[in-house]
Amino acid sequence: MPTRPLLTIFGATGQQGGSVATFILSHPTLSARYRVRGVTRDASQPAAAALRARGAEVVQADLDDADSLRHALSGGDGGVVFITTTTVYDAVTKEREVRQGKAAADAAVAAGVGFVVYSTEVHCEVVSGGKYPVPSFDSRGEVEAYIRSLPVRNAFYAPGSFMSNLLGMMAPRSVGDGEGYVIANTLPGDRVLPWIDVVADTGPVVGAVLAEPERFEGKRLCVASGLFSLEEVAEKISRVTGKTVKYVRVSEDVFKTYLPEGAREPVVSMFRFIAESGYYGPGTEKLVEETTALLPCALTGLDEYLAANIKLE
Repeated sequence: MPTRPLLTIFGATGQQGGSVATFILSHPTLSARYRVRGVTRDASQPAAAALRARGAEVVQADLDDADSLRHALSGGDGGVVFITTTTVYDAVTKEREVRQGKAAADAAVAAGVGFVVYSTEVHCEVVSGGKYPVPSFDSRGEVEAYIRSLPVRNAFYAPGSFMSNLLGMMAPRSVGDGEGYVIANTLPGDRVLPWIDVVADTGPVVGAVLAEPERFEGKRLCVASGLFSLEEVAEKISRVTGKTVKYVRVSEDVFKTYLPEGAREPVVSMFRFIAESGYYGPGTEKLVEETTALLPCALTGLDEYLAANIKLE
């Protein structure tokens, strides 16, 4: 009996890679079709043990270590690899993620991998004509272009704004004295964002690609379950929690105080880009609609996510 092709998943203990691994391992058809190898920087962590318990092989590798990449992709001839990189906001965010993304892609090609699925984003600096560099997005856009130049079939997963940000960086803030909560940002209140539950839905989307790679080859999937402005998000949270939540547009200087120092300029530049061009650039709504029409899977709605996850005291 022929050996099943290997699916190698980078970041297998993170949000995106973990979603892919969990979905494939639990899918009756895809788990029978692919062997799953999870790649992580720390194979001793509990999330790695959980993947092993579900039947995955887990290997430790560093995207800056060529030998570990070769080991991680060994035996991958004719298989598939899912590549994602982790953003750390500092002075070399873009350089590091470009280097790491290209290194993983090069190692995949050297191993004879037949198909690469890469987690990408719009290249904001290119789309904006140099006005709005966004290192964590631009690095992925640059690596996407590089992968397209390689002799390997490919598809690209471009997730929208993470719903989980509404529990963190974009969470409602109490204004005190029983006056309710505000979501504060630099965006115009009516500018829509595409929203995705990246933990629940990355797996089903990548799974759709793995089920029909020919159908998705060469495509960039702009994935979101819906497009809503922050004013609409505030209204939704109000309905779900019974608390008064309003959207307040603040200056860039004020907004920066909410962010870690290294993230301040990159995140503000991202919102400048979104305000002018849309999350995916011009035609954002159409890009999301086209992707939704391609996908066979239903995605988590924002109302559903908020009802399950958001709590305001």
